Amino acid sequence: MPITLYRNQEPVKVRPMEKQARESPGSSALLQDAATTRRTPSFVPKLGAGIISDIRARAPWYFSDWTDAWNYRVIPATALIFFANVLPGIAFSLDLIETTQQYTVTEVLISSFMAAFVFSVFGAQPLTIAGVTGPITVFNRTIYDIIHKQPNAPNYLQFVGWVYLWAAIIHWVTAILNWCNFVRYVTLFSCDTFGFYVSWVYLQYGVQVITRQFSGDFEGALVGITLAILMLVTSFLFQCLSETTLFHRHIRRIFSDYGMPISLIAASSMAYWGRFNASNPSTLPVGGAFQALNGRAWLVKFWELDGKWVGIALPFGIILWILFFFDHNVSSLIAQGSQFPLRKPPGFHYDFFLLGITTFMAGLLGLPAPNGLIPQAPIHTTSLLVMGKPSQKDIDEEEQITKPSSQSGYDSNGAVIKMEKSSDYSVGQREAPIAVVEQRVSNLAQGSLCLVLLTGPFLHILGLVPRAVLAGLFWFMGADALKGNGITIKLLYLIRDKTLTSPDDPLRKVRKSRLLMFVAIQLVAFGVTFVLTQSVAALGFPVIILLLVPLRAYMIPRLPFTQEELSILDGPTASPFTMESVGGSLHTA
Repeated sequence: MPITLYRNQEPVKVRPMEKQARESPGSSALLQDAATTRRTPSFVPKLGAGIISDIRARAPWYFSDWTDAWNYRVIPATALIFFANVLPGIAFSLDLIETTQQYTVTEVLISSFMAAFVFSVFGAQPLTIAGVTGPITVFNRTIYDIIHKQPNAPNYLQFVGWVYLWAAIIHWVTAILNWCNFVRYVTLFSCDTFGFYVSWVYLQYGVQVITRQFSGDFEGALVGITLAILMLVTSFLFQCLSETTLFHRHIRRIFSDYGMPISLIAASSMAYWGRFNASNPSTLPVGGAFQALNGRAWLVKFWELDGKWVGIALPFGIILWILFFFDHNVSSLIAQGSQFPLRKPPGFHYDFFLLGITTFMAGLLGLPAPNGLIPQAPIHTTSLLVMGKPSQKDIDEEEQITKPSSQSGYDSNGAVIKMEKSSDYSVGQREAPIAVVEQRVSNLAQGSLCLVLLTGPFLHILGLVPRAVLAGLFWFMGADALKGNGITIKLLYLIRDKTLTSPDDPLRKVRKSRLLMFVAIQLVAFGVTFVLTQSVAALGFPVIILLLVPLRAYMIPRLPFTQEELSILDGPTASPFTMESVGGSLHTA
């Protein structure tokens, strides 16, 4: 029978892995791996057992991963995730580009393509989107600030090459020793806190992009603010229209699929209309087609670095491993959240081994290292949802576990799954997610478009995009992610008129003092991480993020919460089917 979990105060039905595995190709192997994993009390002692298990579980699905792409959902998913991945990655890198003078937009685009190619063609879970993130740009910039001040400073790219190599080696050791089983301790507490942090980083970067406009022409800065607000408002307008009962459902889905790309193109075009064009707003810096900075060779000879600096690079590599271990695995977890009706198995160990390969290749080529993206990864899965009328059996089960006011399911970083429902709809008339188009083409296609951007004509078009439009994109993605974050939902509950709160809301079963305590802990953890990122100790923020997991596993259960309260306030990020890859979720509260 289905298992009922609470996810951000919404009941979610998930099926045991055994039932899904019996309906899957290679079911016997998958069931055997699941049974083996469950017998393991902690981490699998056999070297490489997790990688082998992931390959055996996913291999029977590889051919269907390509044939299943013959579905319209792949087209809007490719368009949406391309804009949501590439442009924020470039915007995040602007500070790194201008500070270090070691990278250009070309390196960022090639890094995005490399990640998309490796994980879509060779990866176990192609739904996870990888690319250049804000944290890695902060990490690389901080490294530059540290070594640039040293006497006889080493070559920056060679030093980073060794940092990436050390990190890659630890990635491979982690995967071989099955340390990705540590992911079983990750719950919504950690994911919501990290997602809250990432959302505010997006909002902050949007503000930074706008404030830098004032270093030039004042009129251009004002036009930039106008373009950013236009991008923000039109994106949310399309989103709101997609959630109403106006127009035909196919029209509403078009608003949902293409609203953000249309808004970005329209806002960028406005910069060249009338007097806006006379203000000459600041645009993205671009270099030559397929050319590294200053025409340097693509191969970074990091082995020529002095031995002293090779040793100094090791602790930086450990910190990078901590960042990627949490960031990438959490991205993958959220992309496979309980609210998504997935049927194909994950592969955390194998994918983390591949991440070590892309990290090493990034160091060898002088690129910013890519890893899993939040909120792009869950946005990708959401864009691949197939909506339809649920079966009568599902309706009957949902009526028993779902409160009357429920209209949406949220993942922990704002990817909203809509159930079209109004007071005029009967239960059987509304649409709900019935499947996900699980395939490899959308990820590969959006990465391939990065190479298209590197050709001369398209690179010229990219150079016409105003920076201020990217600020609006940051604000939209950050605000949209905050809207569905578990912390935001709990804060809104605290200030909501209780007379207008459903009597079936699970949070009513939690004492207000305990709800405040739980949210306060998350906000303190977010505050410490955010402040640390802005300080000279920015390199230490991955450690704080990783400490969220033992904090939830060992400290919070000792606080005066009841088991029922913790089960409502927190829960597994993904379904038991997904968590079987890492030995099953250890969330018992």
